[in-house]
Amino acid sequence: MKGLFFLGLLSPAVFYAQIQKDSVKTTEIESINFTRRLPVAKEIINVQKDLEQKNLGQDLPILLKNQMSVISTSDAGNGVGYTGFRIRGVGGNGINVMMNGVPYNDSESQGTFFVDVPDLTSSASQIVIQRGVGTSTNGVSAFGASVNVISKNPDRKFYVRSDNSYGSFNTYKYSAEVGSGKFWKNRLSVMGRYTKIHSDGYIDRAFSDLDSYNFTVLFEENKTKLRFMAFGGKEKTYQAWNGIDKATWETNPKFNPSGAIYDSNWENVIGFYSNETDNYRQNHYQLLWEQNFNEHWNLETTFHYTKGKGYYENYKQDAKFSKYNLPNQGTVTRSDFIRKKWLDNDFYGGVSTIYGKFENLDLNFGIVGNQYYGRHHGDVTGVYFPEINGFEYYRNRSIKNEMAGFAKAIFKVSDFEFFGDLQLRNISYDTKIVQSGDGEGADLDKKWLFFNPKFGVNYKISQGKIFLSYAHAHREPNRDDLFANPETQPEKLHDYEAGIEKSFGNFSFTTNLYYMNYVNQLVLNGQINNVGEFIRVNSGKSYRMGIELGALAKLTEKWDISGNLTLSKNENLDFKNETDSGIENLGDTPISFSPDVLGNILLNFSPGKNLSLGIQNQYVGSQFLDNTNNPDLKLKDYFLTDFTARYTLNLQRTEVNFKLLVNNLFNKKYVNNGYVYDGPIYFAQAGTHFLFGMSILFQ
Repeated sequence: MKGLFFLGLLSPAVFYAQIQKDSVKTTEIESINFTRRLPVAKEIINVQKDLEQKNLGQDLPILLKNQMSVISTSDAGNGVGYTGFRIRGVGGNGINVMMNGVPYNDSESQGTFFVDVPDLTSSASQIVIQRGVGTSTNGVSAFGASVNVISKNPDRKFYVRSDNSYGSFNTYKYSAEVGSGKFWKNRLSVMGRYTKIHSDGYIDRAFSDLDSYNFTVLFEENKTKLRFMAFGGKEKTYQAWNGIDKATWETNPKFNPSGAIYDSNWENVIGFYSNETDNYRQNHYQLLWEQNFNEHWNLETTFHYTKGKGYYENYKQDAKFSKYNLPNQGTVTRSDFIRKKWLDNDFYGGVSTIYGKFENLDLNFGIVGNQYYGRHHGDVTGVYFPEINGFEYYRNRSIKNEMAGFAKAIFKVSDFEFFGDLQLRNISYDTKIVQSGDGEGADLDKKWLFFNPKFGVNYKISQGKIFLSYAHAHREPNRDDLFANPETQPEKLHDYEAGIEKSFGNFSFTTNLYYMNYVNQLVLNGQINNVGEFIRVNSGKSYRMGIELGALAKLTEKWDISGNLTLSKNENLDFKNETDSGIENLGDTPISFSPDVLGNILLNFSPGKNLSLGIQNQYVGSQFLDNTNNPDLKLKDYFLTDFTARYTLNLQRTEVNFKLLVNNLFNKKYVNNGYVYDGPIYFAQAGTHFLFGMSILFQ
């Protein structure tokens, strides 16, 4: 099978939305139209066309796993619950994620937690991925890619839709959506969706209970469009972020040490705490105003507010009273506790962009202002001393402000388009310890001012273009980076890109060369903190370079093949590793979690207009868990095959779709994520598992 895969790569590979951009019907908004012309490596994914067939309850990172240079991960092993992705080897902390242009990365951790917005894909119309630095975005700079999820508008006609699925590990999804169609003199339309997702998870006890909603009101009159959206979700997941050692993975890969209670000698597990869970609710509110002033100028302005609140709970065995700022109970100095760590945060602000369109000149000016206010505190309850109930043992608070502005221009001269992009970004981060305990929090007041220029050129060729671009970007450290080392330096990146897009009848391809030169890149050092987040360190100088190939071929009316291939080299230069015995110079080493080879082959067969069958193959090369080039800390390469099927039944005013998704068709035992703790620690992934769904659309 692997040999057939590489043979397929000699044929073309896929790059869906970029190649088919002229044929896919999309939401007509200026930001998308402007993005299409940019000299950067990008994909514009039409959600209904490209992701609908496999959207049966798994999270967005899993649905994107076959896109160019993407690797997806899942703590629970089956794509539901805590999931993530890496693009060009860069993790979620280095990927700028936006929702309708509003920053989604957590302001402090810079992480992206899609578990807080379950079934996000069902409310999206397009997903724009810019690899590398890309162009100026709102929020933190992109150090591997930026991802913008564009919400769909209500339909112009009344409809009722229900999406339901069931599959392995007692995974199910129930979803109902209603759209009003146009009313009130054809000006107003409303839509609402509610989704319930549950999974027991592949890993023991790694269940997920997820609720999500989306409510959208759209007002349109003449040249004015107002859209109000309220969306979000609530999640309760049993923790699965601890992983297992290699020996356990080989004999009992589903074992989950989270919540384990040991005997007095700490040798045998005598039980598990039933509520070792993560609990969080996140609500988003966005008001978008689109105004067309005349044939030259358009304005897009968004005001937003996000409210998040929740906690995770742990059973802490045989801990010191002093660890929780508690006095000893007589001669008793240690006991068992139940600990809750709370996060209560608010994020609000506004982003505004104006577009100018002239004969040979396109202009784009933007400004953004956001504030984050976060409150962290911890409570503890005594297991054997119930009088210690809800004692607050630490509290700290953080305020992060951001002001940024950018100016972009595309100037056309004959067959050339010259692009320029200048961004100025000012950030302040102030965090204070209100009540000290358990080493939580820090007193820091940091400020950064970044200037990020970008330049590029397109050259038009027959049915395609050639492009070159350069981008310089800076990115501030996150909360954990600064707590570990207050002197952590901001990252700097020089990104050079060159590419070609070309079509020949029923065949299209894209090729992109990139060289990303980092200074003080914050790389994963293979370790995690006490909430399962990866610890990062400045690596000095490093680089990522590679070639990305993608193509699409329409073989016949019934058959099409597509795929993508990334060949890369990712190196730390003169890497110094800090150990208990001192600093060791390891020379040039591979960057962690950065395989040299990554590819996908997708084959689709449509024997009739109502039936579609697909095979998706993915190969991921070997990758290291840390930056020491230790062969014992290397994840093996793996090859996966997924199968999809869809049958459409058209009735009067009703469309019924039956969908089947089989992941890991050949039951490959593999690991795509882990860390280092006295050796390699793995996050086991599920073997063959399936989801079967039925969607009913009445209109």
